[in-house]
Amino acid sequence: MTNKELKLEIIQAAQKAVIQLIKVAKEDIIKYDSEDELAADRLKNAAATKKLAIFDAFEILKRIEEEKNLLEGNVMENKSNTPKGFAESRSK
Repeated sequence: MTNKELKLEIIQAAQKAVIQLIKVAKEDIIKYDSEDELAADRLKNAAATKKLAIFDAFEILKRIEEEKNLLEGNVMENKSNTPKGFAESRSK
C-alpha cells in the first residue's frame, strides 16, 4: 500500500470519526434533578463532553481538508495564528 493510499484510508477513518462526534454532540443533555446531589456535576460534564466533541470534529475536518489539498497538489499558504506586533507587521 502506498503512502497516498494510506493517507486516503486515514481520511476515510477520520470522516467516520467526525460522524461519531456529531452523534455525541446531538445527544440530549441529561435533565436536571434537584434531589440528585450529583446532577449539577453530571450536567457540567455532559456540556463539556458536547463542547469537546464539537471542537474535535471541526479540528478533524480542518485536517482532512489540509490533507486532501496536499494529496491533490494544492499547496495552501501556511497562515499562522500568531499575532504580530507593530514592528513585525511594519518590517516588510
